[in-house]
Amino acid sequence: MSKNQKYFINWIGGVVIILLVNLIGSFFYAGIDLTADKRYTITDASLKYVKELQHPLELTVYIKGEVPAGFKKLANAAENISNNYNRISNGNFSIRFEKPGEGLSDSAKAYLFDSLQQLGVHPTNVKSQATDRSQTEETLVFPGAVLTGENGQIGIDFLEGQSSLDGLDALNNATSQLEYKITRAIKILERSKIPVVGYLAGNGEVLDLQVYDLIENVLKKEYGFGLIQMDSFPFIPHQFDILLINKPMRPFTEKQKLMIDQYIMHGGKVIWALDNLYASMDSLQKSNGSFLAYDMGLNLDDQLFKYGVRINRDLVQDLESDQVPSIVGNIGNKPQIQLLPWPYAPLVSDFVSHPISRNLDKVLTSFPQSIDTISTTGISKNILLSSSIYGKKIPTPALVEWKPVKTESDLQSFQVQHIPVAVLLEGPFPSLYKNRISFEEQLSFERTTGGKYLSNSTSNQMIVISDGDIFLNPVSEEDGPLTMGSNKYTRIQYGNKEFFKNILFYLSDGKDLLSSRSKNFQLRLLNKELLKEQTVFWKIFNLLTPVLILLICMLIFRQTRMRKYSRISI
Repeated sequence: MSKNQKYFINWIGGVVIILLVNLIGSFFYAGIDLTADKRYTITDASLKYVKELQHPLELTVYIKGEVPAGFKKLANAAENISNNYNRISNGNFSIRFEKPGEGLSDSAKAYLFDSLQQLGVHPTNVKSQATDRSQTEETLVFPGAVLTGENGQIGIDFLEGQSSLDGLDALNNATSQLEYKITRAIKILERSKIPVVGYLAGNGEVLDLQVYDLIENVLKKEYGFGLIQMDSFPFIPHQFDILLINKPMRPFTEKQKLMIDQYIMHGGKVIWALDNLYASMDSLQKSNGSFLAYDMGLNLDDQLFKYGVRINRDLVQDLESDQVPSIVGNIGNKPQIQLLPWPYAPLVSDFVSHPISRNLDKVLTSFPQSIDTISTTGISKNILLSSSIYGKKIPTPALVEWKPVKTESDLQSFQVQHIPVAVLLEGPFPSLYKNRISFEEQLSFERTTGGKYLSNSTSNQMIVISDGDIFLNPVSEEDGPLTMGSNKYTRIQYGNKEFFKNILFYLSDGKDLLSSRSKNFQLRLLNKELLKEQTVFWKIFNLLTPVLILLICMLIFRQTRMRKYSRISI
């Protein structure tokens, strides 16, 4: 066999081996995630849901074309997750990218944009430098996607809960939350039973435009929803999986408390969003710059104490707070208004890294009170939200005045760290009425309700929040209801909405999947000061290093040949 024939056979053999390896690799996947934060590893909870996919799902990502690098990175992360899901689900998950409005008429484009916003995918204006570097350009980007399947479609806003953060931090946090958001959408579309949330009414709970976003854009889109008039029912129907008690204004009777108690004993989950004190921005605006915060007397202290918490009669202030318009002076008999931090509107967050609130933007509150946890046998307590390290408690009766923090002595009084304002309770709750009502009263209750009176619950969950405004949305005279947790003056949106969604998802059998929210991608940035100091060095290094490597390789190659052929005798 000639030398050319051997070369040809070896070449053909190499090509065949490469083709076989690629063919085998298309059926089997193996990889090692060497990143410190495991950004390419799919969590076990997500794997479980994706493996069980029975129907095809398609993820349409609306990030395409000339967009800033941070958004391209977000799109690439979505593509990576989707490709993994496609492999895990045996082809039942696919992805495509679309530039919103491309090739459409103006009317069709407007309809598409409106449809995306109805699904919860909101646009954002991104400023970037023009190619000639002489000016900046604004690009409308829809940082989100729509998941479509046999059971309908659901929008995924990649930046929800991150909008008030710095740009790079927001995109980095959004990237770390992609797996959770996509898998959550899969679970919602594929679930066989839709959880039902009951909104309690009858004690002055909010039922106006301030709960429009809560009811129309969250509850009715992803859950079953019903209004429960307490005095119209002998008991709270067990068809409701979750009960929301949202800013009641009137005291609860013992009969109403018994209804709630037995709902909990039978496995019902409760979200308490309460104000123990009468204090609001409306009161301040209607008064002459000050008002007295007083006890609302809701008559819920003993019940919450029995379950493991106490909402105190105080007001929490924080230097990390939202801004409100304040009069700073007068010019020509005209008041000069400026946005200043308002310490009674703390921006609270998670300092213990619970899956519900970890990697979440700051949550806006209004006149919250502090919460104490009580030792209760078998009940675990997890703080979900608390103030910063610059907090303060104002005991009541308290005079609330319209004035910002100005002096050094004012600043030094803010020294209380991490005051809890939201707590998750889990475990077998004891009944408030255990050994408190007679056997005849128990029988009367059972005859009235048709159910059994229980003195203890099985393992259950509830969430207590010491702010009745946390899930309300502001209402603008020009635009109507805004997003919950947004400032109607600056239009900054905080993480209230995603916090509420996470609570509902956790209480409605999404606890295991929420573990994927614990991913935390570290943002690795260049040290700009050090780079500025060492610019010349790194320019020379980048210029000479490739040449030096090439010269070293040539010398090694030359020395190898000299040694090899110097041994050959002539």
